[in-house]
Amino acid sequence: MAQTNPGKDSQASEAKKLISLPTSRVRLIMKSSPDVSSINQDALFLTTKATELFVQHLALTSFNNGSGREANSLDYSDLAKTAEETDTFHFLTDILPKKILARDYLESLEQLQDEDTDF
Repeated sequence: MAQTNPGKDSQASEAKKLISLPTSRVRLIMKSSPDVSSINQDALFLTTKATELFVQHLALTSFNNGSGREANSLDYSDLAKTAEETDTFHFLTDILPKKILARDYLESLEQLQDEDTDF
């Protein structure tokens, strides 16, 4: 006959209180990798907690270095600037590129085409 461990159930409920990201979404992302066949509950919890801490660190760093500090806000441009200027977050530059106006993009594209025709 299987016995339930009340201490283990209370630990699981306490662990759920420590994280705010939905573990079901993190599990879904982890399972999207073809290398993952099964996910241990401890690994899921630790990955979820690590993700939360990473996002919190990115947000705090962006807020402290950003332009919205006076208005107590965080904008996309603050995140993009942090990704571009901070070595720790430099790997995010492809995901968080600086926004540019279409007009500026078209001008830079024309300049590149002019340079190509000159050669």
